[in-house]
Amino acid sequence: MSTSTPTAAHAGAASPARRVAAQASFETRAILRNGEQLLVTIVVPVLLLVGLVRTSLVELDTGGATRIDFVTPGVLALACVTTAFTSQSIATAFDRRNGVLRLLATTPLGRGGLLAGKILGVLAVEAVQVVVIGGVALALGWQPVLAGLLPAAGLLLLGTAAFTALALLLAGTLRAEGVLAVANLVLVLLVVGGGLIVPPSELPGALAHLAAFLPSGALGEGLRGALLGTGVPALSVVVLVAWTAAFGAGAGRLFRWH
Repeated sequence: MSTSTPTAAHAGAASPARRVAAQASFETRAILRNGEQLLVTIVVPVLLLVGLVRTSLVELDTGGATRIDFVTPGVLALACVTTAFTSQSIATAFDRRNGVLRLLATTPLGRGGLLAGKILGVLAVEAVQVVVIGGVALALGWQPVLAGLLPAAGLLLLGTAAFTALALLLAGTLRAEGVLAVANLVLVLLVVGGGLIVPPSELPGALAHLAAFLPSGALGEGLRGALLGTGVPALSVVVLVAWTAAFGAGAGRLFRWH
């Protein structure tokens, strides 16, 4: 008399949430394990923070605040830009060139899951940046206004949305080599004259007016207002929301998956 052997149960497909979480984990590790990406996202902002605090090569009108209190919000804004824009645009552009985006878009992860994973990966790396940069700043004497921490977090999320949308717009329309050149050039220009580190009001000539309406200037001014306790300028929020909408609409319309 033969006995039947129960059929082994097959594990079901992963839920959408688990698929997105797995992709986010992959995106995070890809950035943090890449030496060049790590240099741009962690090392450069930390070195800039220490250099601006310990030297006076860059003249800054701190408005009575200590130099560390004045500089740290701008460096956090820079960290947001390096991850949400520079790293993400370059990584996405090369994934697109190599056919990775097209293949992933046809898997159960889907296009929406892929984008969600990328955004969560950016936020995870930014959390690491905030911990590292914040830790170094505290060691240097940083004393942020505690009531401004929550508004600052909201501004970082809004800045992340704006610059991630810009990254996808750039990565989805230009060749990978072009994205590499443009993304790094834009980062340099934003650091020098975009209102990230040096407030728009301290920039020369027309830049003083232009930078306040750039997403970089809005993010820098908003974080300085929040963490210095002077209040978040309404203009900063409006500018970031407007650029997020514009970049998002452009990316949604023009992004090519292959």
